[in-house]
Amino acid sequence: MKRAILLLRRRAISSLPVLLIVVIFTFFLLEFASGDAVDAYLGSIGGGDAALRQSLRESYGLDRSMLARLWLYLSSLARLDLGWSVAFDRPVGALIAERLPNTLLLMGSATALSFGFGSALGILAGARPGSVRDRLLSIGSLVVYAIPSFWLGLVLSIAFSVKLRWFPIAGIETIASGKTGLSRALDISDHLVLPAGALALIYLALFLRVMRAGMGQVWKLDFVLFARAKGLSRSRIVLRHVARNALLPLVTMLGLQSAAMLGGSVVIESVFAVPGFGRLAQEAVNGRDAPLLMGIILTSAVLVIAVNFLVDLVYAGLDPRIGASEGGA
Repeated sequence: MKRAILLLRRRAISSLPVLLIVVIFTFFLLEFASGDAVDAYLGSIGGGDAALRQSLRESYGLDRSMLARLWLYLSSLARLDLGWSVAFDRPVGALIAERLPNTLLLMGSATALSFGFGSALGILAGARPGSVRDRLLSIGSLVVYAIPSFWLGLVLSIAFSVKLRWFPIAGIETIASGKTGLSRALDISDHLVLPAGALALIYLALFLRVMRAGMGQVWKLDFVLFARAKGLSRSRIVLRHVARNALLPLVTMLGLQSAAMLGGSVVIESVFAVPGFGRLAQEAVNGRDAPLLMGIILTSAVLVIAVNFLVDLVYAGLDPRIGASEGGA
């Protein structure tokens, strides 16, 4: 427990400069982009005169200097205020709190499926390197990984929603269904099967290949030869020695892929019309809503840091040397 607290403190302190760099870099990147929320609004209503444009810029605070707006935004962040969304005319924090749970549910389901089945299939493939089973699983994973996520989502939607009618075609739950409790949970699970499955399949193939490659390297180590010399059964060697040590790079890959999965959810949410974080980012870009986009990017950075911290804890549990080094620092 003490090591976990020390690790949390170290990661929290080191994360603050990272978040500050993300905020400043994103702010200037959006500032140098062409157009703003006023241009997007006037374009949607067919234009407007110079007086209306100036009035809107003053109400949105866009008439101030760039450094003044940066200081105002940083001051608001210090008070945990993410600002006001121009496109939705609502607080950014409220919008993120409304959409983020849907994306976390989608990502959590996809991560659990891809990591669980990917590692299990990787163990099957790596249990006997070079076998027919190993080759078939490796080729199959390569084929799946090469498929674009939007195409896979469309195929699953057509096959299981349009043709077979097994699952809902879009959304996160049935609109105005009035369901509560377990009935609502089952309804949400039914809607999540296809989007979570489409997102999970891509990363399942990646985890399978990483697990298989890791086991291929572990088989050559001395302690595996020693376990064989002791007369241990092959299944025990695979599960208790080879697979456990091969999990280390897989856990590392899980942390690295958290940001990629968050980005991949944008495509899946668009295909299946899931009102999540990714679609909110798309709407913010379309409306040139800089405060909302800043809040989305900052929240994404916090999520990635949090996931990597959890990965560090799991990694320290799998390899006691890492926990010892953090605890003694």
